[in-house]
Amino acid sequence: MENIVVKDLLDAGVHFGHLTRKWDPNMAPYIYMERNGIHIINLYKTAAKIEESAKALHKIAASGKKILFVATKKQAKDIVAEKAGAVNMPYITERWPGGMLTNFITIRKAVKKMASIDRMKKDGTFETLSKKERLQVDRLRAKLEKNLGSISDMTRLPGALFVVDIKREHIAIKEAQKLNIPIFAMVDTNSDPRQVDYVIPSNDDASKSIEKVLSLVTSAVAEGLAERKSDKADKPAKSKSASPVKKKAAKAVAVSEEEE
Repeated sequence: MENIVVKDLLDAGVHFGHLTRKWDPNMAPYIYMERNGIHIINLYKTAAKIEESAKALHKIAASGKKILFVATKKQAKDIVAEKAGAVNMPYITERWPGGMLTNFITIRKAVKKMASIDRMKKDGTFETLSKKERLQVDRLRAKLEKNLGSISDMTRLPGALFVVDIKREHIAIKEAQKLNIPIFAMVDTNSDPRQVDYVIPSNDDASKSIEKVLSLVTSAVAEGLAERKSDKADKPAKSKSASPVKKKAAKAVAVSEEEE
């Protein structure tokens, strides 16, 4: 994982909270001071929380489970799509589809619909449709791609949820809570940290801050995936090296049986 340097967090503006009148009292342990009517986040606590979250995400990625990244606010969308896409993790950057987690079977059906349209285009069935039908199918495909294209590889519920701005993504938070899915989140001074399992106290409005935190987090995910890959590669090698030993053992048993 990338080294967490407090100065880098400072340069990225991770320490800027909201106006003091908008604060959530439950964020008090993570607030360092107030300056010009704005709360300043304690970056030493932020660094510790990033490290804690990174270790947990590393384990989840190494276990083969997916981590669903959620950020629908304008300044976070492109960053999340880039960072999550780079580590091959699913993400939601458009409107959160209601029941995305609690009604996952229905969402999977919509994703399969997208795949069936692609098959129609490959096998020539699409060309047999009328011009109007083709237009309707294309529109449906574009809509599904926009909303669900980034989760097409997610065949089961994610092992964790990573959220930018828990106030905005409150529906996603509630669904994950119902299913006991671990929630990791960037939590600003106007939000209640008790809603999530792994709190990263940070500025969730500035794109520089979001990019810095996500870089650190996805770096840990990438390492977890690499560890899983190397473990998989080691297993066949171990089984091959064990086979001559098994042969010798079998031969010894056979010899002892003959002597008897």
